[in-house]
Amino acid sequence: MNKMTEGMERKIVIPGELIVAGEEYLPGEGTEKNGSEIVALRYGLAEESNHLVKVIALSGVYQPRIGNVVIGKVENITFYGWVISIDAADDAFLPLQEVPKYVSKEGLSEVLDIGDMVVAKIIGVNTRGIDLTIKSRGLERIDDGLVIKINPNKVPRVIGKEGSMINLIKDNSGCNITVGQNGLIWILGKNIEDELLVKKVINFITEKSFISGLTEEVEEWFKNEKGGNK
Repeated sequence: MNKMTEGMERKIVIPGELIVAGEEYLPGEGTEKNGSEIVALRYGLAEESNHLVKVIALSGVYQPRIGNVVIGKVENITFYGWVISIDAADDAFLPLQEVPKYVSKEGLSEVLDIGDMVVAKIIGVNTRGIDLTIKSRGLERIDDGLVIKINPNKVPRVIGKEGSMINLIKDNSGCNITVGQNGLIWILGKNIEDELLVKKVINFITEKSFISGLTEEVEEWFKNEKGGNK
């Protein structure tokens, strides 16, 4: 039997595989508890933090959740707001009242037009649909930079534990990076070369997401890239 100890690197597990045994562990997303054992319910990366064990899926579609920051594209404009595609099973809706300034019903396209990209937060998920807001800080229309897409289940690897990976990328590129939980990522740098560097390293991370010691691999990747560009 494999036992995951405190601080152990993530490992790939399959459904039914024992991840850890011990009364002190609690089952998180993608796991269940059988007696004192935590067992995987899906294929993915097992992770333990503060005795909570979860499995991060390596494939699948985005499942919207309240509080998620997402990046979407305006698909339609109605009298009451904007229909926005967030790469989920259903489109989302941004109501007029969830914009941080007064907007007349005749001026919606001046705020967001069809085809515009926007950073928004999910404030409601129900049978009626998915509701968004752009009232909080950092939620806005995307006017510059680069937007790329990854598998939404690779998002935790790009962010890293407590933001460690995304901070490493920001420090080495000088870019502002907004990671949508739906797998869309907005990269804004001083120039296109910096933005393309971030795109390149994010692709590297998603391709290597199953390996342990990924942070060290990315640090080495940056050293090689910067060394080769001198």
